[in-house]
Amino acid sequence: MAQRITGRLAAACGAIATLVVESEWMAVAQDQVGQEAPPSPALHYYVPPPSKPDRQDVEVDLCVYGGTAAGVMAAVQATRDGWTVVMVAPDAHLGGMSSSGLSYTDTGNRLCIGGMALEFYRRVGTKYGINQPVWDFEPRIAEQVFEEMAAEARVPIYYRHFVKQVSKRNGRIESLTTERGLTVKSRLFLDATYEGDLMAKAGVAYTVGRESSQTYGETFNGVQFRDKHQFEFPVSPFVTPNVPGSGLLPGLQPGPIARNGSGDRSVQAYNFRMTLTRDTANRVPFPKPNGYDASDYELLARYLEAGWTEPFKLYNEIRGGKADFNNYGAVSTDFVGMNHAYPDADYPARERIYQAHVRYQQGLMWYLTHEARVPEAVRTRLSQWGLCRDEFPDTSGWPHQLYVREARRMVADYVMIEANCRGKRVAPDSVGLGSYALDSHNCRRFSQDGRVWNEGDVQVFGVTPYPISYRSIVPRRKDCSNLFVPVCLSASHIAYGSIRMEPVYMILGQAAGVAASDALLNEKAVQDVSMEYLQTRLRQLGQILTPPQTAPAVNGSNDFG
Repeated sequence: MAQRITGRLAAACGAIATLVVESEWMAVAQDQVGQEAPPSPALHYYVPPPSKPDRQDVEVDLCVYGGTAAGVMAAVQATRDGWTVVMVAPDAHLGGMSSSGLSYTDTGNRLCIGGMALEFYRRVGTKYGINQPVWDFEPRIAEQVFEEMAAEARVPIYYRHFVKQVSKRNGRIESLTTERGLTVKSRLFLDATYEGDLMAKAGVAYTVGRESSQTYGETFNGVQFRDKHQFEFPVSPFVTPNVPGSGLLPGLQPGPIARNGSGDRSVQAYNFRMTLTRDTANRVPFPKPNGYDASDYELLARYLEAGWTEPFKLYNEIRGGKADFNNYGAVSTDFVGMNHAYPDADYPARERIYQAHVRYQQGLMWYLTHEARVPEAVRTRLSQWGLCRDEFPDTSGWPHQLYVREARRMVADYVMIEANCRGKRVAPDSVGLGSYALDSHNCRRFSQDGRVWNEGDVQVFGVTPYPISYRSIVPRRKDCSNLFVPVCLSASHIAYGSIRMEPVYMILGQAAGVAASDALLNEKAVQDVSMEYLQTRLRQLGQILTPPQTAPAVNGSNDFG
C-alpha cells in the first residue's frame, strides 16, 4: 500500500514522491516539475550538453573519471610515475566535498593519514604560513591546493563532461564517451565519482541501500530505529494536528517500520555543508529561494513550538573567521528521505533532486531567520550568520557540491564489513587505513503512535584503525579487469559509513594510482597487481598500511559526518 505525499518540496524531487511501506523505496517520477530558477545560474548538478557536441579524441594510459579528492590523488600519482593521464570531471571544480564546505575534516585517527593525503593537508598549512598539516581550512584554499597539485603534474582536465557510454571488450573498458563528444581511449580507467557512474556503465556489480544485518553478520546495518538525531519532543505528524484522517505532513512515511536490521533501499540523507561567517564585512545574507513556501517547514515549526531551541548546534570554527555547518538534530539541513532515487537516477532526474535540496536548505535558512513562528532568540542567534562573500563566488556563496554521503557501492571479491571496522576481521592486502566511527545519517522519517520519528541514524564510537583491502577497490575479474573504484568501493552500508571520509578517499585514490603503475608496466589486470610491489611502494611514499601500535580508538574530529 503506497501513500502519496504532497507538498512543494516533495514535488520538487521529481513530481510526487511515492513512499512505499517497509522494503520499497522512494520512486521519483521523470516528468519535469518546478520551473523556478536557482539563485545562481552556476548552481547545478547537471547542465545538458550542446545539441551538436564537438567531437574530441584522447588516448592515454589512465583515464580518471571524477574531480573528487580521490580523483586528484590518483591522477597526480600516476602522472608523477610517468604515465599519461587525463581527468574527465562531471564537476565544475576540483576536490569534491573537500573544497565544497567539508572543511572541518572528519579525520578519525590522524596517525593513520599519510602519503599524498598528508601532503595535501600540509600544503593547506603552508597556505596559512604554518609548517604542519591544517585540518580546518577554508574551501577556497583547499581548491587552490588541488588545482596546484594537478597543474604541477600537468594533468589535463575536462570539466563538466558526463559519461554517456562505455565501450567494453573482453572484460576491459576500451573507451568512454561523454555527452559533450569527448572520447577517451585508455589502458586503465578509474571511477572517482561519489555516484559510481562509470562503474555502473561498465557493467560492474553494485548495490544501493542497506543490507540486512544478517547479510554479513552485522549489528548496525539495515533499519536502525535509535536515539540520536531523534525528536526530543512529541510532534504530531498529521496535516491537522492530532487528526489522523487529515493525512500526513510532506515527507513522512506511515508506520510501523520494519524491525531493526531489516534491509531496504534507503540511502542516508544528503545536505550542503555550508561555510558561514559572522564577519559583517564578508557576510552575505541567506537568499530566499524561488518557490519558497513557509508551509514546507510546518514540521520544524511544530518542533520549535514543542520546545526545541537548538537548530545548528553542530558547527565547527574553521580558519578565516568562518565555520563549517552540518546537520544537527531531528530537523535540520539533511533532507531526510528525499534522495533515495538519486544513486540510480539519470542526470536530469539528479538535477531535479539537487535543486530540491537547494530549495529545501536555502528555504530552511530563510525560515529560521525570518519567520515569526521561530522563537525570537533562535532567529536572532542565527541571523548573526551568513554566507561568505569570498567563498564559492560562481554560486553566490552557496556550496556547489551536494554532500552525497553514499550512493552506489561496488560488490567485489572482498566486501568491507562491520567486522573489519571493529577489528574482528582483518584484510591482509591493506592499501590504507580507516578509523572513523560507524556513522550513518537518518534515512527515513515516519509516523507512529501519533508522533513523528526519524530512522537510520547510527553513531557507534570506539573504532580502532583497521586495514582497507585492495580487493575492495577493484571489481571482480569477470566484471572488469582494468578499472579502479576507490570511492564507491566494495563495502556494506554501515562499513562504508566509517570509510567514507575525505582523507580515506585520498588514501585509496593514491593507492589506485600506484597500482596502476604495476598494471601498466607489466600489462596486468588490476586484480593481478603485485601486493609486494604495491605495499612496498606505498610505504616508500609515506602511506600507513598497518595500525600504529599506539593508536587508540578516536571518535573523529566531527562525529556527525
